[in-house]
Amino acid sequence: MAGVFGRHYHSPDRCERTEMAEPDDTDASFLLDLGRHVRTMRGRRGMSRKVLAKVSGISERYIAQLESGKGNVSIMLLRRISEALATPLEDLLPSNESSADWPVIRDLVRRATPVQIAHAKDVLSGLGRFGGLEPEATFRGIALIGLRGAGKSTLGKMLADSIGWSFVELNREIERQNGLSVSEIIALYGQEGFRRMEQTALSRLLARQEPIVLATGGGIVSEPITFDQILTSFYTIWLKAEPEEHMARVRGQGDLRPMADDRAAMQELRTILQSREPLYARAAGVLDTAGLSVEAAAQKLVAMVSPVLSRDAGAFGLREAAP
Repeated sequence: MAGVFGRHYHSPDRCERTEMAEPDDTDASFLLDLGRHVRTMRGRRGMSRKVLAKVSGISERYIAQLESGKGNVSIMLLRRISEALATPLEDLLPSNESSADWPVIRDLVRRATPVQIAHAKDVLSGLGRFGGLEPEATFRGIALIGLRGAGKSTLGKMLADSIGWSFVELNREIERQNGLSVSEIIALYGQEGFRRMEQTALSRLLARQEPIVLATGGGIVSEPITFDQILTSFYTIWLKAEPEEHMARVRGQGDLRPMADDRAAMQELRTILQSREPLYARAAGVLDTAGLSVEAAAQKLVAMVSPVLSRDAGAFGLREAAP
């Protein structure tokens, strides 16, 4: 175990051991950034330290040290954490890459055929063409994103009733298509398997080519390609609330996943929200439901989407939202 945690070094001399055990300022800064990245990715996945420790087989205490920038990290330990988080190892490492589209491009390239890669290279180098065809209309309706307890299901149903559209909860659609509950899917196939099923369910919904009000799972932002499909196919609205309101609403529903039996539940919720906020903020609109009644929030939501329906829904022959 000591080898895994990096406490013993098999170096030929004491000087090298001392040098490795006492990192310089650059190393310390790297470890702090690494810890922040791990904490951010854990938050985006909606995992508590206790859950990450159980899935990765690494002690909760050590994960806390790692996230605080005090962990003496081995590449094997990082690999176990990346596997538990179902995220590429490179996403845990500090980087100067700031483009929000980069993870999408990277994952698309990984899945591309050789012909697609060759075409992409031609386009990026300026040698290729985009085909000369007008892109098809991609408006598929309204998508609601946000942390659990934001009111996506409640407000989504009210909005759908108001404008005469169908309402779909993506998690329920995943369960229907696979004949398993979300918790059963994650237990059997892990986070990575669930995200694959989530992307498949979304693709099937888009293939229907009918406008819907879609309530997404809170962690959909952690999968770059799936979240990019949401942003490009729907007018996306972030339902925002204070952490205390999220917690109160979740407790009111009798559901504390993934924070069950965790004394630091509120802190974990804050970590999740803080980690996801930059991604939620990519939505086209933000509705802050803090302090609002359900009826008041629903009225604001309908008012937000009315201009969108006037502009985009005509292509589908749809009626506009009630004033």
